[in-house]
Amino acid sequence: MKFLDYCKNIPLELVENIKKAFIGKKTVIEKIIIAVLSGGHVLIEDVPGVGKTTLVQAVAKSLGCSFKRIQFTPDLLPSDITGITVYNNRTGEFEFKEGPIMANIILADEINRSSPKTQSSLLEAMQEGQITVDGVTYDLPKPFVVLATQNPIEYEGTFPLPEAQLDRFAMRIKIGYPDFNEEKSILKLQGKPIDEIESIITDKDVLKIREEIKKIYVEDSVKDYIISIVQATRKHQDVYLGCSPRGSLALLNACRGLAYIRDRNYVLPDDVKELADVILNHRIILKPEAKMKGRTVEDVIYSIISSIRVPLVSRNV
Repeated sequence: MKFLDYCKNIPLELVENIKKAFIGKKTVIEKIIIAVLSGGHVLIEDVPGVGKTTLVQAVAKSLGCSFKRIQFTPDLLPSDITGITVYNNRTGEFEFKEGPIMANIILADEINRSSPKTQSSLLEAMQEGQITVDGVTYDLPKPFVVLATQNPIEYEGTFPLPEAQLDRFAMRIKIGYPDFNEEKSILKLQGKPIDEIESIITDKDVLKIREEIKKIYVEDSVKDYIISIVQATRKHQDVYLGCSPRGSLALLNACRGLAYIRDRNYVLPDDVKELADVILNHRIILKPEAKMKGRTVEDVIYSIISSIRVPLVSRNV
């Protein structure tokens, strides 16, 4: 039996398991799962109190992965994240004391609260899956995923993430407030809802699923469709800075992940349209005059998708 056939029910099990602690917002949970299983990092941008931390904890526990939470503050140093080298008097040698970055899933809470120097300590980790301390390189556990949060409203005392840092995130998503029934269910929860979460798979299973997701078929016409959308962001009249090729790769990988959780072995143009906003919205900078006219990044992405011909694909794969 192929591994993909064996684990095809896993996405549904993961969603239902996470919903025990994180009420509602099924589409948000699915996007987080897509990112993690396809090897991407996620920036969760929303107001306090909507369950960002609970969601990340539930994801980590469901995946059977090690989890560390790093609270970003103005006085946080890069060594507080990566670890430091200290001298051992007994052995007469220097030893590396690892930091909280040495885990499968990292919650970088309020990432924009720390200085750019501290933020940059994540760049190598997010791109290469390794860190360098005092000239020595250390591999991070696999899988390695950063799920960062930031408050989009309160900017006092914060350091906005630079474009190079934002580009490392595969997705930027918003949770939003719960509806009436969801909030009523939240009020009924007693104790620690995270205790209800079980491990559905292991970290080794996540790595196997990633390899299977890479095999999901993508027609050349769909790849051309992705490239056309990304390149259109660089030419749009309202855009100052468009998406980089990393945006194309992130969209391709995420679409494979979406096909996987929908139990398909091929990618559809509809997958591209569904994920384009969360993959590209943080990679686009609008011109000042466009902002003055009330234009948003979401408006630009929608107009681009509406203007590009959707390819026809064969489903006999």
